[in-house]
Amino acid sequence: MLASIDTEAPATIPLPGPDMSGDDLFRMGLLYSTGQGGAPLDYVSAHMLFNLAAMRGSTEAKVYRKELSAEMDPLDVAEAQRQAREWLAQG
Repeated sequence: MLASIDTEAPATIPLPGPDMSGDDLFRMGLLYSTGQGGAPLDYVSAHMLFNLAAMRGSTEAKVYRKELSAEMDPLDVAEAQRQAREWLAQG
């Protein structure tokens, strides 16, 4: 008998909180950059999260942000940066 595997993704993933560490923000960025863990594939959100993670000391996030930037349209990079600034202003 085959085991049943639940492939249902959660309806939503949590928004980044103001107290999240750089590592937590980096992991969340990975979800958006790959479309896994219930997150949609969204490079703008991934870049924003990698940017925030880098600001909180994640060296890995700096590498991923740079690689992702090379694949993105400059307008999308600018939008990700705007969203990161907005998130910082709210927190």
